Amino acid sequence: MQARRATRTRATNENADENRAATTRLTRAKAASLTKPSALAAKPTNATVNPVARGKRNVLVDVSNVGKAEPVGGEKKVVKKAVSKVTAVKASTTTTTTAAAAKPANRQALKPLNTGNRAVKPAPKAKEPVQVDEKKNLKRREPEPEKEEDVENVPPPKAPGLKERDQPKVEEQVDRHVDKRPRSAKTLPRDVVHDNLDEDDAGDPLMVSEYVEEIFEYLRELEPQAMPHPLYMDHQADLQWSMRGILVDWLVEVHTRFRLLPETLFLCVNIVDRFLSTKTVPLEKLQLVGLTAMFIAAKYEEVFSPHVQYFRHVADNGYSEDEILRAERYILATLDYNLSYPNPMNFLRRISKADEYDFQTRTFAKYLMEISLVDHRFLKYPPSRVAAAAMYMSRLILNRGEWHNNMVYYSDYTEEQIIPVVQLFIDYLVRPVKHQAFYKKYASKKFMKASLHGRHWSKNHAKEYGVDANVPFDEVDFEASSSVVADNSLPLDDSA
Repeated sequence: MQARRATRTRATNENADENRAATTRLTRAKAASLTKPSALAAKPTNATVNPVARGKRNVLVDVSNVGKAEPVGGEKKVVKKAVSKVTAVKASTTTTTTAAAAKPANRQALKPLNTGNRAVKPAPKAKEPVQVDEKKNLKRREPEPEKEEDVENVPPPKAPGLKERDQPKVEEQVDRHVDKRPRSAKTLPRDVVHDNLDEDDAGDPLMVSEYVEEIFEYLRELEPQAMPHPLYMDHQADLQWSMRGILVDWLVEVHTRFRLLPETLFLCVNIVDRFLSTKTVPLEKLQLVGLTAMFIAAKYEEVFSPHVQYFRHVADNGYSEDEILRAERYILATLDYNLSYPNPMNFLRRISKADEYDFQTRTFAKYLMEISLVDHRFLKYPPSRVAAAAMYMSRLILNRGEWHNNMVYYSDYTEEQIIPVVQLFIDYLVRPVKHQAFYKKYASKKFMKASLHGRHWSKNHAKEYGVDANVPFDEVDFEASSSVVADNSLPLDDSA
């Protein structure tokens, strides 16, 4: 036992002696590492670096100058050039940061290195501050403010190469802003309005009360462009107005089955009328036009539009999906992909603000506005006027009071301008039911049985508004023909 302990202590002592000798004794491994490069060492470069300068590395050394040094005997020159370059950079930075600094200690360090043929200016010497005339200096720093010119009244520059008589004449500055609303709201000042409802919505960013006036002005400018030809059926060889009514009544049923938005139905009928105003369509393709128009309107208005196979199924597989898609491309190309239709639902919501957003009044107004879809006699009226007349008549049915200044301002129509459209509503309601799907839709409790109450009220008040149910349907016109859209000469093609 004692011999084994002795050998263990001896081995540990020998390891301790080797560790102590490692600091002073040069082993074979150390000698080999000093003479032969290891596998992890960096590859040697063409530059020869002085081993004396390996202690502290100069960060700003120009490596390009080092690579061009002489291979033998040039170590000292390379180091001197590198050190001089560093001092030159330091000297240049100190001269730029300190204003009017003292002269640098080593002037040779400011000489340019490797400039080639370029002429490099030496660092600027520190000069004594030059005295500048205070008056001139003030004129430079604080120039006199230029006179404000009236930019609007400045004439345009003359075109080169033209005589004075050939130059374009400058028109006089005349306020040409004309209110395009042919309504009484132009004569109705803002002070007459009792409630400033737009300012009450200033805290709601969704109402955009700052731009609401401009938005509806723009919608009224688009109305004449989006209106179809009111007499386009005269150019259709195989179609009649009664066929259009049957088509729209079927589209109302499809719209109800798919549970789409009201805006989708109005846009769909507008697409059908605008397309038929420019193209002649045979009778067997009329349903395809209405089905494709609903497909396009759903894509434009809905968040989740029904798939094309659902529209094919609704049409009892009378048309294939490829036919519907080809019809979609053809209709959009005919309309020039312009679906900017000022929907009457937008104007109805605008007017409903003045009506304190009464739910019952707006429901009856929706029913009356959809009458303008199935009845072709409303094609000559803009959507804003139809919406105002629908709100006016719904207030009459529900006894909501007179057409006050707020209603005139937010609808842009007076009572006299609305009455002809109201007479058309009453004339439609006093006659027998022609569109069953439309009648059943608004006879439900969901829509407050608006079709039943509307017909009952119209029959009781038809004589007060000069409506006679004995007059033929097509001969009824409660307004002069001058109210028809001015441009009645839309081009019609004979292609199907």
